[in-house]
Amino acid sequence: MHDPKMFDKIANGAGFIAALDQSGGSTPKALRGYGIEEDAYSNDEEMFGLIHDMRTRIITSPSFANGKVIGAILFERTMDGTAEGKPVPEALWERGVVPFLKVDKGLEDEADGVQMMKPMPELDSLLARAREKGVFGTKKRSVINSASPTGIAAIVKQQFEVAEQILGHGLMPIIEPEVNIKSADRAQSDAILRDEILKALDNVSGDHKVMLKLSIPAEAGLFDPLVQHPRVLRVVALSGGFARPEACVELAKNQGIIASFSRALLEDLRHQMTDAEFDASLGGAIDEIAAASAT
Repeated sequence: MHDPKMFDKIANGAGFIAALDQSGGSTPKALRGYGIEEDAYSNDEEMFGLIHDMRTRIITSPSFANGKVIGAILFERTMDGTAEGKPVPEALWERGVVPFLKVDKGLEDEADGVQMMKPMPELDSLLARAREKGVFGTKKRSVINSASPTGIAAIVKQQFEVAEQILGHGLMPIIEPEVNIKSADRAQSDAILRDEILKALDNVSGDHKVMLKLSIPAEAGLFDPLVQHPRVLRVVALSGGFARPEACVELAKNQGIIASFSRALLEDLRHQMTDAEFDASLGGAIDEIAAASAT
């Protein structure tokens, strides 16, 4: 059911997946980092217009199509938008970049050491629309703040249940149970999470594969069994608050895991840059992240 060329690109491509999926709550921070303050817009529509302009500038920059970005995760409004007159998913794939869509609606309040995903009552209609637009897969995030065995088990159960719904639409789910890298018992959370995911992978329906997006583990190599699991198409890592140099150093310690960075990819880009300056800065970040993903 998956596009075979996209499937092969994600399974075997050398490079990383760009996360361009900042949503409502994180958009003002992303714009500030880009050099646009909150007084530059007066409502949500103007704010989302500015973030779309930023993403379009990234997607259409020459360095973004240099072959080192194999996928990009989009916010729903970005999926529905255009880049150079074409639907964004189409514009991405023309550049050899496989489109993914963020589908979660944010996080519940913390309970039992974790933040579960909020309900997604309109998920089926969103997935159908994404499939029509040429999207290959989806991403959905929940957060682990402490090493609670019952909380982590609940997170993994919810993630894999929604993954089955996504697989039913012919899309590839990226399962993202993020471990907070600032938590005091991060290493214990990593180990509990790995073991829960291994159990859940054994129950994935049919001959389906899934993808995993995980925080870089405190112990290098801890996720090797996930990388090697026959039901896992690819394991990608979020930067999780690390600045790019540190994120790349930590990522490179883990063989077979590639990056899916957001802030660490975009941190040096500024609205005020000339197009040449912007592309040079973006290209440098892409080269650095791709090198760290090549281990």
